[in-house]
Amino acid sequence: MRIIGGRHKGKQIHAPKNLPVRPTTDFAKEGLFNILNNRINFDGLIVLDLFCGTGNISLEFASRGAEKIYAIDKHSPCLFFLKDTAKQLQLPTIFTERADVFKYLEKSTGKYDVVFADPPYELDNIASIHELVFKNNILAREGLLIIEHGPRTDLSQCVNYTETRKYGNVHFSFFSQS
Repeated sequence: MRIIGGRHKGKQIHAPKNLPVRPTTDFAKEGLFNILNNRINFDGLIVLDLFCGTGNISLEFASRGAEKIYAIDKHSPCLFFLKDTAKQLQLPTIFTERADVFKYLEKSTGKYDVVFADPPYELDNIASIHELVFKNNILAREGLLIIEHGPRTDLSQCVNYTETRKYGNVHFSFFSQS
């Protein structure tokens, strides 16, 4: 994987093969950030990266100048890798926390400009991520929730849905806080 844009554009990141992850492809990530470049200003952005895995998305936001990125995952080796990578790249704006995403969302009192979730595609309760984000009002005003999922998941009936973009087998469903 590589960082697509920002201060570390083109930087290759080599994650250990033993991590329990499926990183977002560079093709899909490039499509996602092309959309985001037209919608948001990265300066001052507060991001919540759920199921962060290797930190692929967190690193991309940090490289582009986001103010703070909170990366949540339940797998310690993933968080250690992300912490080490952020330190090597001198990206002090990434903060990691080991937690179950659903429990984290239940208790979160933070406000985030962007919430990005990349759950395992086979997860049965992907829609509950959306429910918890909006129920607990963690999106800032005009905030954006993005859920990455596979082709078998349809989130178009969820409240505040705006669109789904497809990049091969990678789908991004967008929701806005109005």
